[in-house]
Amino acid sequence: MQQAPLSICVLGGGAAGWLTAAVLAAEHGRVAGGDCKITLVESPTIPTIGVGEGTWPSMRETLRRIGLSERRLFTECDAAFKQGSLFSAWKTTDPNDQYYHPFSLPHGYFEQDLAPFAEREYAYAVSPQATVCDDHLAPKQLATPEYAGVLNYGYHFDAVKFGLCLSDHCTRNLGVQHVRASVASVQSDVEGNIIALVTETGESHSADLFVDCSGRAAVLIGEHLQVPWVDRSSVLFNDRALAVQIPHTSDESPIASVTRSTARSNGWIWDIGLPTRRGMGYVYSSQFTDSDIVESDFREFLSTEVTQKALEELSFRELTFQPGHREVMWRGNCVAVGMSAGFIEPLEASALALIEQSAGLIRDFLPVSKAQMKLAATRFNSQMLAHWDHIIEFLKLHYVLSQRTDSEYWLAHRRAESIPELLQENLMLWRHRAPARQDFPQAQSLFPPASYRYVLNGMAYACDRTRAPRKERDEARAKVLLGEVQKQLASYKQGLPGNRKLLNQLVARSQTSGSPEEVGR
Repeated sequence: MQQAPLSICVLGGGAAGWLTAAVLAAEHGRVAGGDCKITLVESPTIPTIGVGEGTWPSMRETLRRIGLSERRLFTECDAAFKQGSLFSAWKTTDPNDQYYHPFSLPHGYFEQDLAPFAEREYAYAVSPQATVCDDHLAPKQLATPEYAGVLNYGYHFDAVKFGLCLSDHCTRNLGVQHVRASVASVQSDVEGNIIALVTETGESHSADLFVDCSGRAAVLIGEHLQVPWVDRSSVLFNDRALAVQIPHTSDESPIASVTRSTARSNGWIWDIGLPTRRGMGYVYSSQFTDSDIVESDFREFLSTEVTQKALEELSFRELTFQPGHREVMWRGNCVAVGMSAGFIEPLEASALALIEQSAGLIRDFLPVSKAQMKLAATRFNSQMLAHWDHIIEFLKLHYVLSQRTDSEYWLAHRRAESIPELLQENLMLWRHRAPARQDFPQAQSLFPPASYRYVLNGMAYACDRTRAPRKERDEARAKVLLGEVQKQLASYKQGLPGNRKLLNQLVARSQTSGSPEEVGR
């Protein structure tokens, strides 16, 4: 088989394009010792959709692997810690009806399910992280090494600034060639494989592999290759969002280290805390309501968060999306990543995690010759389609367990015809035992069984544990493990700094130790 270095062309910038380029360049780029030439073509006229992003803890390993300093993330991207999600009013309409989905595994997770012995809300009983978040504490200390922490964490950051930071890192440190130009046409061979992108100035950019990160435009995978779109709105109904940015009440206001998700009659509201502001959005379905009703409800919700004057000055940005994904993400020599591949509502911050998974699979499956392209595409599509099904089922779980009856929106989400068959089967099994690895045949799923346990217990899903393993009935051992959680919590409350305090210290240390560019090298 003829061995040939692959040239890779990424179309589109933003977080999707630059993160994909970074992942590929850090492993296969010539600066890193590989044999691939990597080019990113980005239109200078198309703005990036950036409303604030939440990530999963996997982002820490991704950034470490591409060689980006964590201090640079905090210095340049308005970043903060994210330790999980806090759900309010999802079970009932009572705003005090809350539960946490923290990022740290339940204590003793691989030994025993502690839910039957918990004397308080599940997340508080099995992990110190819920209380740490209540107290606005950071998941680490200033002296803790980069990308490490005593508690598991991801990030909140400004998506636009994140893309710019990655762009600089890619071009400065990873050897990615950056072309700022609009694509006028796409050239293909007789077999349908893409040969080159032709810009409006007539320049031609050829490659062996093309990565479509052009967002909703889906210039390559959709517009050119006509790969069909699979509509998933029969399961997850939301297709709209009103986004807004609001200021902190003061420069010293605590920064929440969780994404707050508050259910409303017509949808739910996200609240992402950054050091300089809060990014918020109301997610809803146009099938059940309209933007005027949603904006009115949103303003009512925000009236307790900002002054009346500030409320009147707020400008809402309407976002539209079609819940679903491509029939396949890799066809021929083109693979789609990000919104060009698919998009589902931002519940549980799956968007960037899917970009990470996609980029990582391209990196790992990257063929050494054109002859291997079809095999790489087959394996990539198999895994990514399984990821999409898994994510959709997990997000649907949040709605299925709700007891809200205040609108048709919530009632429709619980009708059997909208619930995937595998989720229905699992819910039947989970009446008698906790979710386990065996319930998820897809390896390396985004949401582990522990995530399901947090949601099921948080939403008070009844489980009689008839089929629970015998070892999980050891009450004495359970009390020991639950006591260890409280000891951990006492230690963390004494030793962990406040979230804002640590962020300020990290930025200050970066500024005194050199410019962000120098820190990133």
